[in-house]
Amino acid sequence: MNFINPTKGKMSIQEMVQDIVAFMEEEPSTSYKLIIGTDSQSREESCFVTAVIIHRVGKGARYYYYKKYMSHVKNLRHKIFTETSMSLDAVTQLKEEMAKTRYKNMDVEIHVDIGQNGDTKELIREVVGWVMGSGFKVKIKPDACGATKVADKYTK
Repeated sequence: MNFINPTKGKMSIQEMVQDIVAFMEEEPSTSYKLIIGTDSQSREESCFVTAVIIHRVGKGARYYYYKKYMSHVKNLRHKIFTETSMSLDAVTQLKEEMAKTRYKNMDVEIHVDIGQNGDTKELIREVVGWVMGSGFKVKIKPDACGATKVADKYTK
C-alpha cells in the first residue's frame, strides 16, 4: 500500500509514519490528532480514496492519501461499508507502525462519509457502532472533514 503526500510524492506506510513522527517532533509540546477517512466516487469503476491526516491542533496539518479502484460496488450501503472498512484497515496498519515509535497512543478519529441528511442517515447507527466497537472515535458529517474534504478531493 503506497500513500501519496502532495509535496513529497509516493511513500510506503513506514515512510509515511516516519514523516508523521518528524512532523510531530517539529513542535513536540503541541497536541496532535490522527484522522483517517475514506470517500469514493462511482463512474464505470468506483474510485476509493483513504486519507490519513496528522492534525497539529490549532496549527495546521499534513496529509497523505491512498487510491484504490473497484468495480461492482452495488449500492450505497455497499459503498459506505467499503469506505469504512478501508479506513479501519488503514488505521490498523498505521497503529502497527506507530507502535514502533514513542507515539503509540495517538488520539485517533475515523471520519465516515455519512450524516443526518440524505440517504446515509439510516446507516449511522450501524457504521458508528462498528467503528466504536473497533476501538476508535468516529465523526460523521458535518464534522467528518477527513472523508468529506481531504479524501473527497482526490476521488474526482
